[in-house]
Amino acid sequence: MATVKVTDDSFDADVLKSSTPVLVDFWAEWCGPCKQIGPALEQIADELAGQVTIAKINIDDSPLIPSKLGVKGIPTLMLFKDGQMASLKVGAMPKGKILEWLAETGIQAKIG
Repeated sequence: MATVKVTDDSFDADVLKSSTPVLVDFWAEWCGPCKQIGPALEQIADELAGQVTIAKINIDDSPLIPSKLGVKGIPTLMLFKDGQMASLKVGAMPKGKILEWLAETGIQAKIG
């Protein structure tokens, strides 16, 4: 698994103190759209290794951080850079759209 599991306890160390940007996927086992984007996030984690970390936080197992950050619906994707939330997307989207969104924030997939 290329994605990183994050919990309420590890969020500060894994996300806020990360030296690379971190895309956090807030999800739950019962969420169909969350399961739909899971494989795309795994692929992106492999393709953009070293440029961005893809982290997953299960809102049922770790409810404090999602609540603190105001997560209302899932899947919610938040991009953190230098300890701050830089961008936010709510809802499932195809891999291409996730890559476009990351490109808008300055994280480019290396082609070829």
